[in-house]
Amino acid sequence: MKACDSCSGRVEIGKNHKKIPIWQRGIGMVLIYLPLLTFPFVIASAYLTYYHLRMEGATNLKTWADFIPDRGSHRYNLKNQITMEGSFAASMAQSKLFWILNCTWYCPYSVALFEWHAYMVKIVENWWCPFTHEKKESYNNASIDKSFWHLYPEDITKLEAEDRENPIWNDAEDK
Repeated sequence: MKACDSCSGRVEIGKNHKKIPIWQRGIGMVLIYLPLLTFPFVIASAYLTYYHLRMEGATNLKTWADFIPDRGSHRYNLKNQITMEGSFAASMAQSKLFWILNCTWYCPYSVALFEWHAYMVKIVENWWCPFTHEKKESYNNASIDKSFWHLYPEDITKLEAEDRENPIWNDAEDK
């Protein structure tokens, strides 16, 4: 048994990185920051989704801040930030500021934004469409008390048993 049989589907990047020409890696570095231009639209979309849910009656919704790691949990600050030797002169990897901006701002806020947005879209899906499909179990981090279809007794009977009883969108305590 391999050490990481459970890691099937793991993305392979580290074993390939040094084989990629420096110019190609440089372009790749630029490409990672271009999506910053889309942030205003993603933020607007996330907040529109948030307010949609609030206007539908949702309470106890998580906010973007709930997905951002606590600053104190970061291991490094500008004073003790480690840097890399870099694969070529004047590499951004040699700058403390580069790592601080990436590791305490860009990455955590980006990941938090997209996780928050995905969380709310899953709530929207569970609210409006409580119909089981092969990926629906992955929506359980966005469980709700009951779906729109569970509000009216005559509509509950139309649902398949698996959809009628699914705990992701049907709180057993609320019956």
